[in-house]
Amino acid sequence: MIGGNGPGSNASDNKTGGEATSSNATGNTISGAAVSNAPGNVTCGDTPRGKAQATDLARKELTTVKGELSTATDELSTAADKLRSGGLVAFPTETVYGLGADARSDEAVAGIFEAKGRPSDNPLIVHIARREQLDELTVSVSPLEEALMTAFWPGPLTLVLPAQKGALSPLVTAGLSTVAVRMPDHPVALDLLRKADCPVAAPSANRSGRPSPTTAAHVLEDLGGRIHGIVDGGATGVGLESTVVQLEDNGLVRILRPGGITSEQLQAALPEAVVITDDELHGESAPRSPGMKYTHYAPRGELTLVRGDDRDIVAAAIQHAVEDCSSAGVATGVLAFDERAAQYQADLVIGMGSEALPQEAAKRLYAALREFDAAGIQRIWAETPGPDGIGAALLNRMVKAAGGRILLANPRN
Repeated sequence: MIGGNGPGSNASDNKTGGEATSSNATGNTISGAAVSNAPGNVTCGDTPRGKAQATDLARKELTTVKGELSTATDELSTAADKLRSGGLVAFPTETVYGLGADARSDEAVAGIFEAKGRPSDNPLIVHIARREQLDELTVSVSPLEEALMTAFWPGPLTLVLPAQKGALSPLVTAGLSTVAVRMPDHPVALDLLRKADCPVAAPSANRSGRPSPTTAAHVLEDLGGRIHGIVDGGATGVGLESTVVQLEDNGLVRILRPGGITSEQLQAALPEAVVITDDELHGESAPRSPGMKYTHYAPRGELTLVRGDDRDIVAAAIQHAVEDCSSAGVATGVLAFDERAAQYQADLVIGMGSEALPQEAAKRLYAALREFDAAGIQRIWAETPGPDGIGAALLNRMVKAAGGRILLANPRN
């Protein structure tokens, strides 16, 4: 489906929010959010545009293979050989596509940061295919951690565990004494990992700050010419990255990053434990998990989330903002639930599934953001999900993609 050397990557402009914490319309706290209460106060003078960046990386021969297990055994073996020899190979998981490298090799792991343009002070998740590999990477595993693995592995759950000294490149752990490990729930990923027979460090296979890739075409768009191979396993299923948790000595289960496994599922698996969520870094200099420190998942156009208790008022606020910017000649977009998508008038309106099925929105989010980019949309407004279940992870990614920009649409007194 895809072959040859891809074009150079486009990098998004990083955008950060203002206030450290702000309250949303439902009384919950959203960290890193810049919140406005003036739905009509929209400035459309400066329009962000994605700019192509030249790369200093030498062009790499790019090999793309189909991931069907019945027909691609030899090709997957070739991809596994590339991993073992220090190459960079993108592959599908149930969450998003990952950019894999031998987690034991300093040179290979450094290549991940170079290809992604990602700061090296962010730890990477190590992917394994067999439970016994964990004993080679970690000092100990508690009974509660074993219970979580039994319940959710293979699956979109990452555990932060005490690292075995010298087992991994220090670039993987970012100098921490812990390592983040998971076992993906995808037949192609598991087969590739078994064939490679090494721990594989694999962040999302995109340029840093860009929306995560959910298809091989997304990987090629961002990393073509920067990596050695792509295993094409079709579109991913969950669409959001894994949940990252760390267990403390007192039995507390701390969610460092919400994801494909919800807090409700964790609590059900460990009814005797207390499950809490770390919204942000709270001043820590070293992030304990990927996705905690920098602006992530951003489209090239400026994204603003619009929240409120009354969906009709939210819709009116979005349409008012769209009309203000459209009159200034700005290309506008709206990301909405299907229940209201048809009522918006913008240059591009994308439905993200029913409001009653937030898992559909989770699956579609990153592809939708890339679709806005492809259409040259400069300003985007998005409805937001409720905070329960997978909605918590979806809202987390949307806040980061918006750089913390949130508009509160409330009734005027």
